[in-house]
Amino acid sequence: MVAPDHAIRQALATVVPDALGCDLISAHVLQSLTIDDDAVSLALRFGYPCDTRLPLYRRQVEQALAPVLGGRALHLTLDWQVQHHRAQQQMAALPNVRNVIAVASGKGGVGKSTTAVNLALALAAEGARVGMLDADIFGPSLPLMLGLPEGTRPGVQEQKYFLAPQAHGIEVMSIGFLVDATTPVVWRGPKASGALQQLVTQTLWRDLDYLIVDLPPGTGDIQLTLAQRVPVSGSVVVTTPQDVALLDARKGIEMFRKVGISVLGVVENMAVHVCSQCGHAEHVFGEGGGAALAEQYQTTLLGSLPLATRIRAQADQGTPLVVAQPDSAEAALYMAAARRLAGRLSLQARGQQAFARMVMTHTPQTH
Repeated sequence: MVAPDHAIRQALATVVPDALGCDLISAHVLQSLTIDDDAVSLALRFGYPCDTRLPLYRRQVEQALAPVLGGRALHLTLDWQVQHHRAQQQMAALPNVRNVIAVASGKGGVGKSTTAVNLALALAAEGARVGMLDADIFGPSLPLMLGLPEGTRPGVQEQKYFLAPQAHGIEVMSIGFLVDATTPVVWRGPKASGALQQLVTQTLWRDLDYLIVDLPPGTGDIQLTLAQRVPVSGSVVVTTPQDVALLDARKGIEMFRKVGISVLGVVENMAVHVCSQCGHAEHVFGEGGGAALAEQYQTTLLGSLPLATRIRAQADQGTPLVVAQPDSAEAALYMAAARRLAGRLSLQARGQQAFARMVMTHTPQTH
């Protein structure tokens, strides 16, 4: 007797990857399912990079299906593919860029750039093709954080396009490559916004799954330029548990909501300090603020990072923690946060595709 299709689907619906926050069926991960007398063959395709997790997902699916196979062999295929997603559908996509993700903070000093760099490198470690754009025109920091030597310049093609330098396997573009490191950028807002637009439109990226944009703190001209001129897929807001940081983070979330860009999640930095000598844990800046903020705005707490010296030190040395100490507990937190970020974005992209299919199916045809 052939195992019923719905039994397989029900079993798959019990598997809930943390990166998705919902089951495989709800996430439209199931690509194909064939059942015969001898075997069950199915293909699962995740919408986010997850090279390091595929073995775990395979074990979870095999365990879930074992009771309903009825002695049949299981032929299981798992892979992933990143889809395009744009919040502003009226905008044209950036050439060779599937998704643009803005990383923002309401105020400075919360570790936004460090978070952006480690998230980008974590996505790359999962197999994605990643680029970074330094949108902080007045205080570019990505060249230093990614270990690119002073004097690094982008390549030029056809006398009008930039070719982004590479560091640790990702592409990077920054105004810091075009000005002297010790010379301050003294521009009014419109000129800074124009510089950002030039970096966006004149950089030739090389087939990216994600372009991570490191925004300056606040909700000013640069943020508005990005929202109005760049097809942003989603955003991440970085904060600390401190009340004043949370207040400003709320402003950042409200800004994205007003311009129609979804907030994929919140990253809480400096959540706890663990003494390196005695192991005592202390919530220096408060406790639970990031989770409360995410709950208030019905988004996801992507991760809570500790106040750890090595996170700061590795960024200062140009070898961010995810690449310098990939087996550390902190790197694991960044990896999990990156998967949640990409997983939440994949749900939006697949939701749009499902809606489009539904509209096409139910739209009367004219002849």
